[in-house]
Amino acid sequence: MTSMRDWMIWPDNIALSVLVLVLLAMIGLYAVRAPMHGIIRTAAYALATALRLAARWLFAAAAAMKERNKAVLLAQGRREVGQRIEREFERVGILVTRDLQGYPVLQRKLLEAITRIEEDYKKCGEVPPPPPDWVEAVAAVAQIKTGGGEVVQKILDEIRQSVERIHDKGIGEYRRAYEERHDILEGALPFWRSIEKTLKFVDKKMSDLADNAATVDTQMKKYQKIAAKTDEAEAILSNSAFTQFNIAVVVLTIALGGAFVNFKLIALPMSEMVGAGDYITASLRTSEVAALVIILVEASMGLFLMEALRITHLFPRISNLNDRARRRMIWISLTLLVILAGVEAALALMRDMLIADKQALVQSLAAAPAAATSDGWVGRIPTAGQMLLGFILPFALAFVAIPLESFIHAGRNIGGSMLADLVRMLAFALRVLGNLTRHLGRLLLHFYDLLVVLPLMVEHLVKSLRGGGPAVRSRPLDSTGELKP
Repeated sequence: MTSMRDWMIWPDNIALSVLVLVLLAMIGLYAVRAPMHGIIRTAAYALATALRLAARWLFAAAAAMKERNKAVLLAQGRREVGQRIEREFERVGILVTRDLQGYPVLQRKLLEAITRIEEDYKKCGEVPPPPPDWVEAVAAVAQIKTGGGEVVQKILDEIRQSVERIHDKGIGEYRRAYEERHDILEGALPFWRSIEKTLKFVDKKMSDLADNAATVDTQMKKYQKIAAKTDEAEAILSNSAFTQFNIAVVVLTIALGGAFVNFKLIALPMSEMVGAGDYITASLRTSEVAALVIILVEASMGLFLMEALRITHLFPRISNLNDRARRRMIWISLTLLVILAGVEAALALMRDMLIADKQALVQSLAAAPAAATSDGWVGRIPTAGQMLLGFILPFALAFVAIPLESFIHAGRNIGGSMLADLVRMLAFALRVLGNLTRHLGRLLLHFYDLLVVLPLMVEHLVKSLRGGGPAVRSRPLDSTGELKP
């Protein structure tokens, strides 16, 4: 094995040997200075260029992912807003068909009634006819002097009495006419109230129609913004997707809690059906897998039921079925769901019986007196609660399809945005690393020149003596690591 003394030129003088070796190393490094500079510059330039190209490609990929996420987000928003507009138009159509289709007939009746009432009102306001022609004759007779005798006085009295009778008769006729007109107006009062009620009903329906039209206008403006691909629409849809994602996560977490309770409810009785000692792996029982399969089948039936009802749209093939096949699928899914719910209720009852048998066995082995149990309806409350819970939980899990759809759609947008940001951050890191690599190449060149500083000083001194001027300074490097002229 060699030692440091074997490398020494003069083993007895280590300092002089080291100095000579350093000088020889400087001369050797100076001799290969140009090739080493070329290697360092080429390696640094190649690595920096590769990193910068990778960063540029990642920036382009992030931009493409952002555009793709924007297109998907706008497409989802356009579909949702389009569905809302369709529902609003359906509501408007139902309102018009149900409440306003008889409006022309109603309007005609109202106009006829109003015309008739106006005519009656005008009749009630007629001016009494002018006095008849014989009034002048009576006035002339009234001017006759009464001093002629009893005959003239008697004639005048008879004329007066006749005129009074005629006057009273005319006044009575006019009063009867006005009473008849007043009776007409009084009879028209309920109809006026009916007209007012009908007009209020029409006004309410027209207000509802105006509100629906305003809602349609709002949705149409939103749809136009989405179709125009504006930044405002993108920001609104992004916030909505983030909100839906958070709500869906919360609801799915609650659903997972319900599924866990359901699993614990049927895991023990399933061990009696498939065998308590059967294991798939060292720590995974067959009964647990069977209970999990039942829960997943219930969730699948609920998903198919929601798809057949066209509440969710995860499987377009199901929603595109004809009405007859879709109704069949609804009844099949609902029937299987009810059967599975009944099975779970029976398993819950079986679980209560197994627990009671286990407690009795433990007490008999311990030779302890059996604990007093209530045989009445109070003692059956836990059993009834377990059976009811086992029957209800499958139907509750059936509605998991709704938040699951929101989670998938919103998660795709949020995940795409996060992935685009991650790619952009990676591209920025590669660009920074490329710049560091380029500057590191320059640093290595200067460090290499520092190792051969003595030969460089001699070279500069010789060049200055030959040129008769000052020593030539080292030339700076350009952006690629090459020496500037």
